[in-house]
Amino acid sequence: MRIRIVDAFTDRPFAGNPAGVLLLDDVFPGDQWLQNVALEVNHAETAFAHRLPEGGEADWALRWFTPVAEVAMCGHATLATAHVLHTTGAHEGPVRFATRSGVLVATPGADGWITMDFPTAPLTPVAVPEGLAKALGAEPVVAYDTGPQVGDLLVELADERTVLGLAPDHKGLMAHSSRGVIATARADDPSHGHDFVSRCFFPNVGIDEDPVTGSAHTALAPHWAARLGRDDLTGLQASRRSGLVRTGLRGDRTLLTGRAVTVIEGELLA
Repeated sequence: MRIRIVDAFTDRPFAGNPAGVLLLDDVFPGDQWLQNVALEVNHAETAFAHRLPEGGEADWALRWFTPVAEVAMCGHATLATAHVLHTTGAHEGPVRFATRSGVLVATPGADGWITMDFPTAPLTPVAVPEGLAKALGAEPVVAYDTGPQVGDLLVELADERTVLGLAPDHKGLMAHSSRGVIATARADDPSHGHDFVSRCFFPNVGIDEDPVTGSAHTALAPHWAARLGRDDLTGLQASRRSGLVRTGLRGDRTLLTGRAVTVIEGELLA
């Protein structure tokens, strides 16, 4: 079968977040095989999809695996899969994915942009956990639980410079959430094309720092919409590779818009 590496939330190769994408001929193989392939690909996520019978609530079934575990939600690998479906002609128009997080819809737009419809993460204020500031390397202003689907602790820091300068103790972060920690701050200068910045650290699922995280933006969108008084915003995930995510808060749904580029295509022999 064909295997592709797609850089998501970017319009150029070697930026954004790379994901493996495999379009399967039939039902999902065994979980161990899926996990082994994800480990072999060794990117933050590898997406596996197969076509569903016509007439149902979804067009394709979709699952996501990190090198060490299956995850309940992944934005960048969903974007990568939708990009592969549209660029190869395997699917035309909006595509409905059946996932562990319900039916997710990805709609192609002009110039390669794809908009995904995801559930908005519920934000619950929590006390800043003891030891978090030391592990993160900065003192949070506020902290929120993002609910079971995202599974992160979202913390707002003082300013953009603080987020960009983080050099956390990844092992020390592991005790503070089921997946990881989202660190964010308001953009110092919105004229640079983004309203807020973030970095995402997920040591509990084998990812010290994720390059660009779509699922995290389902929590960042409501947080910054409330702070800035606008529902449509752009986030810069300021990792080493970096990427932009357009967000649109629509009540209990969040629209995530980005572009993607296929950089590798080959044949899986195992």
